Amino acid sequence: MSIKSHAKRALAGITATAALLLTVAACGFTGTAGGATQSGTAASGTGTTAGTIAVVASINQWGSVAEDLGGEHVAVTNIMTKTNVEAHDYEPTAKDVARFGSAQIAIVNGADYDPWASKAAESTKATLVDAAETAGIKEGDNPHVWFSAKARSAAADAITAAYQQADPTHKDVYAKLNQDWHAKEDRLEAKIKNVAAKTANLPYAATESVAWYLADDLKMTDATPQGYAQASANESEPTPADIKDFQDALKAGDAKLLVLNTQESNSTTEQITNAAKQADVPIVELTEQMPAKYGDLLDWMGALVDQFATAAK
Repeated sequence: MSIKSHAKRALAGITATAALLLTVAACGFTGTAGGATQSGTAASGTGTTAGTIAVVASINQWGSVAEDLGGEHVAVTNIMTKTNVEAHDYEPTAKDVARFGSAQIAIVNGADYDPWASKAAESTKATLVDAAETAGIKEGDNPHVWFSAKARSAAADAITAAYQQADPTHKDVYAKLNQDWHAKEDRLEAKIKNVAAKTANLPYAATESVAWYLADDLKMTDATPQGYAQASANESEPTPADIKDFQDALKAGDAKLLVLNTQESNSTTEQITNAAKQADVPIVELTEQMPAKYGDLLDWMGALVDQFATAAK
């Protein structure tokens, strides 16, 4: 699989976060995080409703899971919510970092996807849930773990355990919410299994490896040309030869479907999508952050599975 490296950005993000932490510690913080969204009604200075668990999630897809699993007993703040910015280039503000200081539970993606969030959370007393870590996915592996059925389930169970530890009075409530969530995840996985009967061994190519886990669950075959995939993994520009190989693979039918991450579109991806259109190769467009029109992560994944099913016809 093609795995996107975040080493340079991670180092820059950690350095920036460290500086921000010093700034926040020196001057304090009040107000709301720039661009962040929050569930529930905030009490002055706390960021939560009285009696609820304060939860901060680095990205909105995991924040939606946190809301589903906590119901009225949690107040969730999502830091990254927009689909019109490059997620890997995200630079947190002092307000973003300060949000973690008031959290009881912090949820990060991990696997070097959001190192600024991991760094901010580690410097607080918040209970940390690292979604990638719960599924045994580590730095250097594909970090887009919310596309993985295994990672979703493992992270959900870790979040529930954190809630039960923080608020044992409502332990049974959290257990029931977890059961309800898994019932919905089971229905999603049943849909994936049904669609996989159609998509199994279907060769696809991707402008990035963002949906690799979902494609793997659908039993598809990654046919992205090696040179292009390697350039993407190293965050370097593909050579003209790499781009031509990709275009030729689409024209020749070596890839029957193209996966496009519209959140990181550029002139190179435009050349590739044009080649796909000319070759009448179906395109599945997706983003890294969950679009606002979806109620939660599982709704979004279900819609994407439907898109793959339609494209595979």
